[in-house]
Amino acid sequence: MSAPLPLLGAALSVKSIPAHRDWLLERQRDLEIQDFSRAEVLDGDWRASEIKRMLDGHTGRRGIHGPFWGFKIDSHDPLIRRAVTKRLLQGLEVAEFLGATQMVIHSPFTTWDHNNFDMTPESRQDLAERVRITLADVVARAEQSNCEIVIENIEDKDPRDRVNLAKALGSAKVRVSLDTGHANYAHHSTGAPPVDYYVEAASDMLSHVHLHDSDGYADRHWAPGEGNIAWAAVFRALGRLTSNPRLILELRNHDHVRAGAAHLTALGLAE
Repeated sequence: MSAPLPLLGAALSVKSIPAHRDWLLERQRDLEIQDFSRAEVLDGDWRASEIKRMLDGHTGRRGIHGPFWGFKIDSHDPLIRRAVTKRLLQGLEVAEFLGATQMVIHSPFTTWDHNNFDMTPESRQDLAERVRITLADVVARAEQSNCEIVIENIEDKDPRDRVNLAKALGSAKVRVSLDTGHANYAHHSTGAPPVDYYVEAASDMLSHVHLHDSDGYADRHWAPGEGNIAWAAVFRALGRLTSNPRLILELRNHDHVRAGAAHLTALGLAE
């Protein structure tokens, strides 16, 4: 008897959840709520939002995309680090309010880093220490609230850097996310390995995946099937994991979520 296919979820906003509510609830699919990445939302009256009512009846795994606009988690400046800590703690406050058990944050690694790290042997350790200082209170809060922090690749050229950083933070509540479109960009535009190699590098540290397609040139966030990602190879690699990562369709156009899901279903890769 063959193993069941993995179940797809979606990254949606307060505006787009109603259109996909039936699809989410019919299989209790995983949901990632994306509104709370923006400073103006975090600083607003988000507790008055209708989102909790929209989520009534949803028992799938729930997460949020944490804040990331305007900062990196490895800042050298102590003043900036304090601002980053504050924003991420705001994100965790939202997660607690919504019953979310996962928050996505962005990796600090850039292409420039990749080409310059090995000039000085302490470069990677120094970056990890800056991140540790920035995230110390955030990780402690995540542990208290049972909310996993997953670090998503952005420009990461070597997928091992992000995995090693997550391990260096020394918490079971810090793991990694894979963004397939970002990995495909890095592969085609910067000489990084293909997307399935990112899965293999993360192994069971991988507990979250943003699924979207691209041409390898820009951050398209197309539905699977519209770009050139080798989806069969990606899902073969995912199938070797035991970490049961959340598979989240993160599309620029939320109206295309079901079409993207249908493509992967038609390929026999997910449902």
